[in-house]
Amino acid sequence: MTETTTHRSWNRREAEIKWDDKSPLTISVETREGVIETRHGRFVGGAADGVEVVELDTGVMRVMVLPTRGMAIWKLESEGVRFGWDSPISGPVHPSLVPTFEPSGLGWLEGFDELVVRCGLESNGAPEHNEQGQLVYPLHGRIGNLAADSLSIEYDEASGRLELIGEVIEARLFFKRLRLKSRLRVHAGSHRVYVMDDVTNELSTPSTMQLLYHINIGLPVLENGAVLEAPIEELAPKNDLSAGEIGSWNQFGEPEVGYQERVYFAKLCHDDSNETTTMIRSKDRARGMAVTYNVSKLPHFILWKNTAAESDGYVIGMEPATNFPNRRSFESEQDRVVTIEPGETASFRLSLLPLINEKAVEKTSQRIKELSEHASVVIHEQPRQGWTEGL
Repeated sequence: MTETTTHRSWNRREAEIKWDDKSPLTISVETREGVIETRHGRFVGGAADGVEVVELDTGVMRVMVLPTRGMAIWKLESEGVRFGWDSPISGPVHPSLVPTFEPSGLGWLEGFDELVVRCGLESNGAPEHNEQGQLVYPLHGRIGNLAADSLSIEYDEASGRLELIGEVIEARLFFKRLRLKSRLRVHAGSHRVYVMDDVTNELSTPSTMQLLYHINIGLPVLENGAVLEAPIEELAPKNDLSAGEIGSWNQFGEPEVGYQERVYFAKLCHDDSNETTTMIRSKDRARGMAVTYNVSKLPHFILWKNTAAESDGYVIGMEPATNFPNRRSFESEQDRVVTIEPGETASFRLSLLPLINEKAVEKTSQRIKELSEHASVVIHEQPRQGWTEGL
């Protein structure tokens, strides 16, 4: 088996990846739309040791996928612009080193540095403890720290389409067995990546689930003067701290030492096909990231605003979700959990489009304006009852 080792400056450290040139997941396909290539390998050394990685190269975009971390998208690079963020941790971190169930319920944060990470499947919000103080649901759930198997690649030479497919099972005897089948689709010569997830309940009794896509952008797109554009139907701050910036909820400043995160909950306008789009763009409108998704299955949107010092994690999160990320019991009371019957599948679809010039940003901005041109926008200056727990 032939192996090559390269170093990639995706993060502030040099990430060593041992690529496997003989892997069936390392291929080059000539299509009518151009050549599309994939590489398969594993990280070597440190907290990343053993983490599996698949790189998808469309000719204009490279996507780094982490099957070991729930099929997360670690980083994306398009036309020389990097899309992702610099977390204080040295990721990617192997799930075996992430203490998901440590008593505070916050262990998930020790592995968090991806561009796209799924939160769920049993729960996706704040940690929850029972009356005895025992952890019941950890922060953001388990799926992001479970490894995928059954990896495969499918492609179509005529259309230039290629899909990386992986399956992740979240299970516990007597309680649950949820199978996530994820397809990450790209096309030769295209900047867009599609995330196509199907969650199946494999038990003989009904099950409930939650899912949130934590999509995180830092430098160079996030900067002083960057803006989030979204077709808002209704929006409210999560808490009093967030309410203090309600007048500038979608505007981002320079990195600030001691900045505490702000969070905003929203519902977005959509078209006749139930699709909506939001984006973060740079101050000069020269670059950005657009997220398009279907609100029939992901009816809620969360903005995570964390413009802290660069060393502390200068980042914002665009988060389409089945619910708001409160404690699971509260979300269940508000009927914001998804019920899946035995053998039934719930499907979730979204896409990411890196915007690498002013024309692409303007096209997306126009799309967002069209979605909201007839909307009666409601902006709450204080947390909204039924959306924020404890009101």
